[in-house]
Amino acid sequence: MRRAAIVTPLRTPVGRFGGALKDVPVERLGAIVVNAVLDRTGLDPALVDDVVFAQSYANSETPCVGRWIALEAGLPVHVPGMQLDRRCGGGLQSIATAAMMVQSGACDVVIAGGVESMSNIEHYTTGVRWGTRSGSPVLYDRLDRGRERSQPEHRFGHISGMIETAENLARKYSISREAADAYAVRSQHRAAAAWSEGRMAAEVIPVSVQQKRGDANVVAQDEGIRADTTLESLSKLRAIQREGTVTAGNAAQQNDAAAACLVVAEDRLAALGLTPDAFLVGWAAAGCEPAEMGIGPVPATARLMKRLGLAVEDMDLIEINEAFACQVLSVLQTWRGVDPERVNVNGSGISLGHPIGATGVRIMTTLLHEMKRRDVRYGLETMCIGGGQGMAAVFERA
Repeated sequence: MRRAAIVTPLRTPVGRFGGALKDVPVERLGAIVVNAVLDRTGLDPALVDDVVFAQSYANSETPCVGRWIALEAGLPVHVPGMQLDRRCGGGLQSIATAAMMVQSGACDVVIAGGVESMSNIEHYTTGVRWGTRSGSPVLYDRLDRGRERSQPEHRFGHISGMIETAENLARKYSISREAADAYAVRSQHRAAAAWSEGRMAAEVIPVSVQQKRGDANVVAQDEGIRADTTLESLSKLRAIQREGTVTAGNAAQQNDAAAACLVVAEDRLAALGLTPDAFLVGWAAAGCEPAEMGIGPVPATARLMKRLGLAVEDMDLIEINEAFACQVLSVLQTWRGVDPERVNVNGSGISLGHPIGATGVRIMTTLLHEMKRRDVRYGLETMCIGGGQGMAAVFERA
């Protein structure tokens, strides 16, 4: 079976919720990063066999976002596109799906990516198509509603959202508010250091945002990083749930961003003049209790390592998406042999942000660039997923 090479992973800056990228629609965000990947590789767009993009909050304004992005980016009409969703794991799933397409021989070159504009996620109603006899239709916030309805209530009971699942882990693994805040400070400081030391520049494509008046605003850095975060400042924030651990300061942000790469059959690299950054060694997904969704990386990674004959301790760098600080600390508590200094060395969801469908590709992009800088062999990416899933993938530097 042919190996799947990852070529030129890039991303946009991650915009704050309602921030500098709020007026950039998902198709434009995606097209910007796709064009950047093609420009840097010099690949003829006509040679792209498919475009696979993840988006977790899709709607009919941009249906089948992969196809939309292909057309928005100016790819030839014969290049198809598709959309997929595995919630927080969607971006990583786009990489895995593109790899399977290449490994099976169905494709030679696939653009894989993820995109989310959480600033533009709409409100909606389910009660007006056939009319209502009395009363007023309910208008739902799709962001909140998607978190509430991540599992069948008749089987698992009511779960108010992802914060409740994080608090369940905090209690089960005895994660204190102070420990969660300390981890959040670490994430913010690591992300700030990565930017100040120039380690992010190679992976980020600036986005020009036209203003109503004056010159365009060029967004070139992640907006959510708070370098001045301290334990003292975080301790002043109120817990979201009464006597809880999770606050706005130790949980992932809501964001806007896109990321993409080429996934190419190894035996086609030379002919296409492409240089791989890494190879996908393997991936796995696993389910867990929806009420403890944050522990999902543990069963997914265990399944993957068993298949590959590797161990978590073999990984030179590890990424655990920071949905919540207490969630990361719960995962690390089960991985007692793992050096925490190898985990999220440039920050993650708490500091860099969590644009849901884009996050898996954003993390891979940052991971592969860091693997190159450190000249290491293996990188592990893991995701927890709303609804009770986990996903993991191992990349080997080329």
